[in-house]
Amino acid sequence: MTNAAPPGWYRDPSQPGFEHWWDGTAYTQTRPVAQQVVYYAAPRPAGVSPKSRTVASLLSFFLGGLGIDRFYLGNIGMGVAKLLLGWLTVGIWPLVDFIVIVAGSAHDGQGLPVTSWE
Repeated sequence: MTNAAPPGWYRDPSQPGFEHWWDGTAYTQTRPVAQQVVYYAAPRPAGVSPKSRTVASLLSFFLGGLGIDRFYLGNIGMGVAKLLLGWLTVGIWPLVDFIVIVAGSAHDGQGLPVTSWE
């Protein structure tokens, strides 16, 4: 019984940038190594919230009267207050919050500015 490697493509140490096919008994084919594509997210500047301003503005527009935008941003206390007392402002509080979010002046629960439109 032998300890031969299973069939497959292996890097060719004598030719950097190439790999060859091992069929279980011998090397039969050679091909260039495929370039690996690396995807990454653009780095977020330090001191900027990971929350999306797009999501916050949509939540504020459609569900702002219920305080859902505040809950999303991590301002739980203000979300509860807006849920319970927002109706007393006859729609002014949700409107002001929507304008603040769209203008880029909103902050999340940790006090970081919500500036990304992602």
